[in-house]
Amino acid sequence: MTRLARHGDPIAAIATAPGRGAVGIVRVSGQGLAEFVRTLLGRAPRPRQAHYLPFPDARGEAIDRGLALWFPAPHSYTGEDVLELQAHGGPVVLQLLLARCLEVAQDVLPRLRLAEPGEFTERAFLNDKLDLAQAEAVADLIDASTETAARSAARSLSGAFSREVETLREALVQLRMLVEATLDFPEEEIDFLRKADARGQLSNLQDQVAVVLGHARQGALLREGITVVIAGQPNVGKSSLLNALAGAELAIVTPIAGTTRDTVRQTIQIEGVPLHVIDTAGLRESSDEVERIGIARAWQQIREADALLFLHDLTRSGDADYERAQAQLAAELLQGPARGPGVIEVWNKVDAAPEAALQCAGAGVVLSARTGQGLADLRRALLQTVGWQAAPEGVFIARERHLQALRVLQQHLHQALQWLDAPEPALDLLAEELRLAQQALGAITGEFTADDLLGTIFSRFCIGK
Repeated sequence: MTRLARHGDPIAAIATAPGRGAVGIVRVSGQGLAEFVRTLLGRAPRPRQAHYLPFPDARGEAIDRGLALWFPAPHSYTGEDVLELQAHGGPVVLQLLLARCLEVAQDVLPRLRLAEPGEFTERAFLNDKLDLAQAEAVADLIDASTETAARSAARSLSGAFSREVETLREALVQLRMLVEATLDFPEEEIDFLRKADARGQLSNLQDQVAVVLGHARQGALLREGITVVIAGQPNVGKSSLLNALAGAELAIVTPIAGTTRDTVRQTIQIEGVPLHVIDTAGLRESSDEVERIGIARAWQQIREADALLFLHDLTRSGDADYERAQAQLAAELLQGPARGPGVIEVWNKVDAAPEAALQCAGAGVVLSARTGQGLADLRRALLQTVGWQAAPEGVFIARERHLQALRVLQQHLHQALQWLDAPEPALDLLAEELRLAQQALGAITGEFTADDLLGTIFSRFCIGK
């Protein structure tokens, strides 16, 4: 049975994170919970008021004392009747409360079952309390790894992203109505569209979509973060740079080449954008089996990175063997399929390099991982490389599927413009492209969404949410 097919069942779950805490919550949602609530609590609580009372077990003894909050439909998070029991946050206490809810339900609410991950928020979406973008923002707010990401998720939850989508939808619907109307009057259709400036409306809509897509890209960076790989020959300062960026001694640093044999990861933030920084094994030919495995993993990380920091050692400038190996490595990193414009060349150890070596530094960032000189320049270069431009107060959170939907929307609008500008405009095909464009746009907020996509989205939520 699918998730949507079970939508009519009442559900219950512990709605707080596992572990001990000051307060824990058990939540029940469904239609017609009034009798269940009276049986469970021994009274009928007043709607939307906190009641401090005992939570009795089957023998009438108190499992705990806490707050009961009763939200009759439709004035609740899910749009259904909702009961929340706020007790002391011990896992045993909460399990006993949940078990008691299921026990009482056997007589008065027999279909009550344990909630699946994200099912409370899924019901809020299905009952029009949230659109899909807002529902996803609930999970993004919980998972936010920086203050900026949390604030951006809160903006999406309040409807900032949805309002931009709605503005696009209104303009698109207006254009569709105009085109559809012309299909009923074929002898006047072209003049009618010209007088209504259909081309201008379509062009303006494309410009609006480009702006929203730009905002969404910024929001996706905040949600997903940026994967940054530090790569280079052994002993050029990769681990020192990781430590400098993180502000902590995470990786072992020694003068011995090949000290790092596996990837070391750390998440930091720059201007609120999460950066997943990965230190890798030095890239070189090696007969050591363990080191060769580490080098293979390094190349895998390089292929998957959003940005690559390619390190040069200024203190070894002029060394023939080093320069030869560096040139070969540069050819693979800069011209090979592994990376493209996401490469930042970093010239390290400026504090120890002779003056003549500084003349060898090319384009990129010159710094010292040991002293911190140039780190601010590197941080700015990283954000610029991945396209971070938005002011934090104007960003809403977004996901990769939102970006894909907006790109599909762009493609349909572009094709629609081609049909409109053709020597013999094909208005039926133009109308179809606009219909598909609206369908792509509707997938963001859930106006047009396949059931299997809903299952995928909400299954990634935590239990009780």
